[in-house]
Amino acid sequence: MRPPNATHVLLVTILIVAMQSLAVGQASFERIEKVAPSSTTAPEGLGDNQATSLHGTLDQAATSPCRLIVPDAIPEPAVLGEQATTTKSGTWPYTPLSAHCKFHIFLTTTYSPYTFVSAAFQATLDQAQDQWPHYGGGTQGWGKRFGATLADTESRRFIQTFALSTILHQDPRYFPSHKRSFISRSRYAATRVLITRSDGGYETFNTSELLGAVFTSSLQNSYYPRHDRSFGETMNRFTGALISDATGNLLREFTPDLKRFFRKHAPKKILRIEEKLPIPADDKP
Repeated sequence: MRPPNATHVLLVTILIVAMQSLAVGQASFERIEKVAPSSTTAPEGLGDNQATSLHGTLDQAATSPCRLIVPDAIPEPAVLGEQATTTKSGTWPYTPLSAHCKFHIFLTTTYSPYTFVSAAFQATLDQAQDQWPHYGGGTQGWGKRFGATLADTESRRFIQTFALSTILHQDPRYFPSHKRSFISRSRYAATRVLITRSDGGYETFNTSELLGAVFTSSLQNSYYPRHDRSFGETMNRFTGALISDATGNLLREFTPDLKRFFRKHAPKKILRIEEKLPIPADDKP
């Protein structure tokens, strides 16, 4: 009998601790849901329309408290029912994600059609470029590449987005920059692989990002072709994961600007077609 791989033992340990945190987070989430309805009251002095708008905003937040995408502007006041803190600038109310919410985000992205479409596209591209030649060609080779790509994505999301962020009390979300210049915003987005936000609302070293990339790159050695399991290949995957995340952060930073540009200049016919497409509200321009 082969001794257990150190990476597998570490992942099992992470899973056990994360499940315990999830159980605690689930209990807290249920208590919050019971308290929130009675806490949602409009401040005195608001008109009927303003009170209705405030209740609508809070009700919407209460029904979907677990969202991966942070809007450009967070409404005031912060979501009731959870303790809100403010960042050092004092302008952005911050509500931390519970362990339940982090797990919900993991599940939501796991079953998203975009996950499977993206994996299929990447597998097709890798086969066209003869990536992982030991997998072979044809349908069988494509299936192996698709499975490996999907395993890469899902394991990274579980380990980093849920397990490590829960254990280390870090927020897996991307928070848009308040800066104005293109260079400043680009620098901010690229450095989020090294800097993240803690559950307390303050900036901290992004340990969950780096450890997530290390663990996932090591785990890939259990199902990648033997030729691609060397230390050098593992470090290449680790570096590539960080570069990919930095690129993704740049897209998250500037996508709202592109959406506003599209909305402003797109023909009305295109906008009507876009409204009929089954696109999630967060992804619509």
